[in-house]
Amino acid sequence: MTPITPLLQATKQAAAAVRRLNNDQKTALLNRLADLLSAGSDAVLAANQMDLDQIPADSGHVDPKKDRLRLTPARVADLANSLRQVAVLPDPAGVLLLQREIEPGLTLKKLAVPLGVVGVIYESRPNVTVDVAALCLRSGNACVLKGGKEADHSNRALVGLIQQVLAEFDVPKQAVMLLPPDRAVVNELLTATRYVDILIPRGSESLIQYVRTHSLIPTIETGAGVCHTYVESSADLDMAARIVVNAKVSRPAVCNSLDCVLVDAAVADDFLPKLIPDFTQWNVEVYADETAFGVLQRAGYARLFPAEPADFGREFLDYKCAVKVVNGLDEALSHIQAYSSKHSEAIVSANPALIGQFLNEVDAAAVYANASTRFTDGGCFGLGAEIGISTQKLHARGPFALEKLVTEKWVVEGNGQVR
Repeated sequence: MTPITPLLQATKQAAAAVRRLNNDQKTALLNRLADLLSAGSDAVLAANQMDLDQIPADSGHVDPKKDRLRLTPARVADLANSLRQVAVLPDPAGVLLLQREIEPGLTLKKLAVPLGVVGVIYESRPNVTVDVAALCLRSGNACVLKGGKEADHSNRALVGLIQQVLAEFDVPKQAVMLLPPDRAVVNELLTATRYVDILIPRGSESLIQYVRTHSLIPTIETGAGVCHTYVESSADLDMAARIVVNAKVSRPAVCNSLDCVLVDAAVADDFLPKLIPDFTQWNVEVYADETAFGVLQRAGYARLFPAEPADFGREFLDYKCAVKVVNGLDEALSHIQAYSSKHSEAIVSANPALIGQFLNEVDAAAVYANASTRFTDGGCFGLGAEIGISTQKLHARGPFALEKLVTEKWVVEGNGQVR
């Protein structure tokens, strides 16, 4: 394996050129990239197809691995639109956060400044390549991208376009660096404290935990989502069914999709059969506790399995979910506290007091009342794009987007003062 240190050194040096870009240049750069991505869509899709062709055919309804990896004309168009949205967002770098005079003639300022070099380790989502590059460049940062081998053709095609635009703006192409896809480079990256300022793992729980355990570089977690929806006894059950179905089947392979339905015992007999038509259409496998199993079995649901303890707290990323019947809000809150990954949690209810208690007490990056957890997304939140959804509490929580890609610098200006 060729050492990646020279690549990281080059990105560290290129970061200075990114910091020198002014607001108008950053905006123009991202708009130019959006135009180039739209014009080069066919080439990007062809590269993506090469990646898709390497995944064995799946016998199920839809292969979630392919869904995460797949680019379509619509998804490429969405990426281009996301670039344009990021281009017009306020630049978070250079903002004056505080100013005061320490003593006569000695001025103190606190400024927001770029982090420097942002490293991102991710798996099979090529859209992350564009989103990370856009957010980093807009905020004055360089970035190092460690994608998975399953998306290598797609990533190389996208980074090729990005580096073409960087050259047009006299920025070294190493400002957006795609590392080799080999897993062996990860350990070298995790210890590159001289060249990388922050690391963000995005992907499976095993990837995130590995980076947390082995990284010498400050790390922000993103990605793992074990999301619940609690259907409370006062809920409009038809609305609840629409919310649950949307959260489960609209894109099951993403981190904000539903993993566990909690149903109040008072409405379980009426609510659970309402899921059957859509769940049958999408071949959703249901892993149900004893009470829910009995209700769904009597209603004739075919893809039904007794839940094992490991099915609760499990991120399925597939057309699968767990179902548990609970006795009231307190039991639902206890279950969520025990099994949530602190990503996104929802309640469906018509009781304002219980809604308020749920929103106040659930410890998660995003909490919902009477809406699908699928909205936890940088684009949906008006942030333009995101690097991922942070489930920790320091520095960034929820969609990790443009505003969080800066740190602080204290600037002191005087005229000869000494202490």
